[in-house]
Amino acid sequence: MSVNDNIIVRVAGRGEGVTGDGRHMAFTAPGDWVSPEGAITRGPHYQTAPCRHFPECGGCQLQHLDDESWGQYLVDRIAGALAAHKLETEIRAPSLSPPRTRRRATLHAERRGRQVHLGFTGQGSHQIVDLAECHVLAPDLFALVAPLRGLLAALIPNTRRINVHLVQTDQGRDVLIDGLDAEGLAAAEAITAFASRHMLARLSIDEGFGPTARWEPEPVTVTLGGVAVPFPAGNFLQATPEGEAALVSTVREIVADAGTIADLFAGLGTFTFGFPAARVYAAEAARDPIMMLKSAAAQAGRAVFADHRDLFRRPVSSADLGNFGAVVIDPPRAGAREQAAEIAASRAPIVAYVSCNPGTFARDAEILCESGYKLDWIQPVGQFRWSTHVELAAKFSR
Repeated sequence: MSVNDNIIVRVAGRGEGVTGDGRHMAFTAPGDWVSPEGAITRGPHYQTAPCRHFPECGGCQLQHLDDESWGQYLVDRIAGALAAHKLETEIRAPSLSPPRTRRRATLHAERRGRQVHLGFTGQGSHQIVDLAECHVLAPDLFALVAPLRGLLAALIPNTRRINVHLVQTDQGRDVLIDGLDAEGLAAAEAITAFASRHMLARLSIDEGFGPTARWEPEPVTVTLGGVAVPFPAGNFLQATPEGEAALVSTVREIVADAGTIADLFAGLGTFTFGFPAARVYAAEAARDPIMMLKSAAAQAGRAVFADHRDLFRRPVSSADLGNFGAVVIDPPRAGAREQAAEIAASRAPIVAYVSCNPGTFARDAEILCESGYKLDWIQPVGQFRWSTHVELAAKFSR
């Protein structure tokens, strides 16, 4: 047996270290040495986890890795997904969001006796880890955790588990509580007093029929590309400002000076509003986001055509896509097989593909490459600090 057989050489998809001879060891880092009996000698890339809740809390899986090895993990995940489809390309150095920058998160809450536990679920379980600290949430959001316990203690019935969505918006902290019945004068007064005392931008309750704002002193917005866009409660927003900036910057680099752009799966307009000088067609299936995008574009005088369109059932045709100088596509985790096939058959010269799932990205990339597109390069983005979640932006050209 070689000495190298006992060294952790990479980190596998679920976060466990892998030795040169193929053994998988949880919570090890590249460079750690593992004896035949399983004893571990720490190497240069292992770090002591900063949070007391690691590894029980499911919010992080990789706090034991330094930034170099976490970044390499992102690169390896992408390279492995490409290799499964017989693809390879340049993979750039990852852009990593710093600790305590998450501006969007979903926590879970339930009553245990007289106490309310509020936090992420545990690794591989539904057990809630009651947060006493958090090294990924933005401090302003984490500061709400303890006060929310007090509010929820007065509102949660004995057996109910609920979700609490926290978002940092232009006006401040936006809170959406779903799965909670909050009827009656006492509940209404408690909600209003809480929101006022903590200067929330908005507090909404979803009792099963969609979010209803119980407190919203002024309309809530998020600024995208210099445009204030109305923000529907519970809507998608890139997880960190740094991650959003890295993705938008990369997509701008890919699109360059294209005068006409198709932005597919546009959401609220993260990329749509990144091209102030271009004419943009923005397509999105979710009604509220595309209506907000349309309203914001009109208010800002942007040349945007917003289309409420299900791109899975009714993808934009190859003939229509050929009329654009560039195509931007940012699908959900499932990817966009149907839309990728239409792009593949089009004459669009440039494609910027943004993905949060290397596996489905590689599948769609194969469709594009088989039709004559070249996968020029990939920019990994680590928005979800110390997690196994991988995001990327890729350039295709023909």
